[in-house]
Amino acid sequence: MAKVAYIDGPRGERLAYAYTPGEGPCVVFLSGYRSDMEGTKAVHLEAWAAARGRAFLRLDYAGHGQSGGVFEDGCIGDWASDAEVVVRHVCAGPVVLVGSSMGGWIGCILSRRLKTVAGFVGIAAAPDFTEDGFWAQFTREQRRQVMEEGQILMPSAYEDPYVVTKKLIEDGRKHLVLRASLRMRGPVRLLQGTEDEAVSRQTALAMLDHIEGPDVSLTLVRGADHRFSTPECLALVEKAIVEVGA
Repeated sequence: MAKVAYIDGPRGERLAYAYTPGEGPCVVFLSGYRSDMEGTKAVHLEAWAAARGRAFLRLDYAGHGQSGGVFEDGCIGDWASDAEVVVRHVCAGPVVLVGSSMGGWIGCILSRRLKTVAGFVGIAAAPDFTEDGFWAQFTREQRRQVMEEGQILMPSAYEDPYVVTKKLIEDGRKHLVLRASLRMRGPVRLLQGTEDEAVSRQTALAMLDHIEGPDVSLTLVRGADHRFSTPECLALVEKAIVEVGA
């Protein structure tokens, strides 16, 4: 595994990342909400890229994994800025963005900010989830609580309960990407499991409808869940990365 290094983030926290030098566009893995760069997909893809001599970058947003900061203090805009700072610091040339869950949303944001994006792979990508997921499913009382008290504790099917903050909701509204066309310069591959309990296939279809690009496709995998980490699923991710330019 690549050695973990650190840089100062845009708000002062130390941001952790691991870079494997190599050829071709650098594959940048963007992890999900409350996930980190030590996850199954990130580590697997690092080894896959290294075996092929390809450049690879994984990173932790502030409040995640080995980076500094407090998770509850963060929001989508903050984490997108963290990823942008690390990518600009490490990657001198083209990049392929691979976004898992929330990382798919951050990848969409970065595709607007970076002119070097050669391709995009979304794995159970969850753009706009603070609005279309959290807020849309909140009861009236939950909405009152998060807006008046500043946060609410939510259960999770995959981990311990987590806090959703007013800041997360309000900031998410500033970074929605599915309310208009989303232009992507390079090829796009979207991968979605039919048994995903966190992100619905409707979200994947919405991405397919909104992304404008020269080569955009969606693959639905029967029986796959949100983790999308079985050997079969990982092989599909590898194939998608190769197809979009790595």
